[in-house]
Amino acid sequence: MLDELRQAAAQAAARRRDERALRAAVLGGRRLLSERGEANSVVIGRTLIERLGALQGATLDAFFDHLATDLSPDPKTVLQAAQDYHRTPDAARLIALVQAAEPPRQELLRRLNRTPGGTACILRLRRELMRRLPAHPEWAALEADLLHLLNSWFNPGFLNMERVDWNSPARLLEKIIHHEAVHAIDGWDDLRRRLQPDRRCFAFFHPQLPDAPLIFVEVALLPEMPDAIAPLIDKASTPLPPERFRVAAFYSISNCEPGLRGVSLGNFLIKRVAEQLQRELPQLRRFCTLSPVPGLANWLLKAPDLAALPGLRRPQQQALQAALERLRTRCGSDLAALQQRATLDRLDEDDTAALLALASAWLLTLSPTPAGDPVARFHLDNGARLERLNPRGDLSPKGLKQSFGLMVNYLYDLDKVEAGHEMFKQGEVARSRAVQTLL
Repeated sequence: MLDELRQAAAQAAARRRDERALRAAVLGGRRLLSERGEANSVVIGRTLIERLGALQGATLDAFFDHLATDLSPDPKTVLQAAQDYHRTPDAARLIALVQAAEPPRQELLRRLNRTPGGTACILRLRRELMRRLPAHPEWAALEADLLHLLNSWFNPGFLNMERVDWNSPARLLEKIIHHEAVHAIDGWDDLRRRLQPDRRCFAFFHPQLPDAPLIFVEVALLPEMPDAIAPLIDKASTPLPPERFRVAAFYSISNCEPGLRGVSLGNFLIKRVAEQLQRELPQLRRFCTLSPVPGLANWLLKAPDLAALPGLRRPQQQALQAALERLRTRCGSDLAALQQRATLDRLDEDDTAALLALASAWLLTLSPTPAGDPVARFHLDNGARLERLNPRGDLSPKGLKQSFGLMVNYLYDLDKVEAGHEMFKQGEVARSRAVQTLL
């Protein structure tokens, strides 16, 4: 009985502590939004950052409820401003409408962002918000406000692009190892090889977060367009001399900050790196990627209706169905066998052609849709061209599981990326003649 009383007392004390922390955070936000807060925003903002950092669990949920509900626009004021603008659509009433419709929480977040440490605090809040959002759809407008503000604050024009090399601070190099999301870095020797003269790494940094890379891309300088990842990340390989550099191949791009999900950074980083390399190494003739195809296996293993793929003629549909049946026969009716290297080793030239036909059909027809491969959508929307499909490009366990070992080259022709982007927005995939003939 005594233990139960002690436990109940401890729980009551914890609830009171959480309630005080929540009240302090709400009060801090109100002070920051006040006229006095505008004049003393740094001092008040620092206190608020400390208070927000202490919120966890249900208390943080309650603070998100406060932002989403108490700091939303007043519906009556918005309606009145909209009616005024409808009656008299002049500049003054439009400005009044925009001001009425803007949630007060946006101004709170702006003032918090001006405080040292405020940017990192806001990114933490968004990380937590996105994690909890599926269970709280009522926070969708709050999430939209955060994304809107972060898109402005992390505009690539305000970011610093820096090359990461072996002389960079150890803490930065550790973060590169930790955040590499495509091809894991196997320790310091592996990282050292990836930073040799024929390998480059570039990252975006925000002035308020100078020690934290937001996103980074790894590049291999090569004589020709690569068709497999293993030679590019072989830490025992010998660096090539500069006179052999003809191709810059982007082989990995990794986001480091989950709080920036949905903020476009990677497309700008690739183009900025390509432009810098072109200036530094004028002998470079091509800029391309060696990219994974993470959704291919999942799509094919779900027995897709090939006749439903958009834009295909009946002979193409029939050829794809025959290709699928050929692979099923080769795999003993279980296409999951293609996720094993031994199975790929047994494929003959016609079997491989069947796999390439199915993969090209998926990439060419579904990439412009939400069902398309996310990596393909990223590069094609960025204006790249689907250049080549490479069987056995990634025979690692991850590559086999995701795409039956297949990898893709996307070509970045800097003079044509805008046209490629427009094509993709119209639902068409820019592709090479070699890819087109795979269908």
